[in-house]
Amino acid sequence: MIQITDNISIADDEVSITYIRASGPGGQNVNKVSTAAQLRFDARNSKSLPEPVRERLEKIAGSKLTKEGVIVVTASTHRTQEANRRDAVDRLIEMIRKAIFRPKKRIPTRMSLGAKRRRRDAKKQRSTVKKLRGRMTSSDD
Repeated sequence: MIQITDNISIADDEVSITYIRASGPGGQNVNKVSTAAQLRFDARNSKSLPEPVRERLEKIAGSKLTKEGVIVVTASTHRTQEANRRDAVDRLIEMIRKAIFRPKKRIPTRMSLGAKRRRRDAKKQRSTVKKLRGRMTSSDD
């Protein structure tokens, strides 16, 4: 059982972890030992997550989400299977925790008249500065 919050947890059978060979340097063990952990979590069909959390999780997952709705997290930064497994699970938990919080709805506001005036004045001043940088012509003398 993976505990996300007090009232949300994921059953172990919903998450599958396989070990693959990590890419990159590794010396003698690089072609022999499968230390990278690949975690797969079927977010779309998960019974543990409420619907709004599931929808936000799919958006947060981005490129880690397959067409079938499975989140794939690959961890290969550590040298042991156990450390990489822990890292992959922690990254999944962090993603789900981000999805739990509903973003505040933006309320569009009007720009004040004073702010519009200040912006226009600043643009005029900048325009004048740039015009003064131009080439001097004989009529300017």
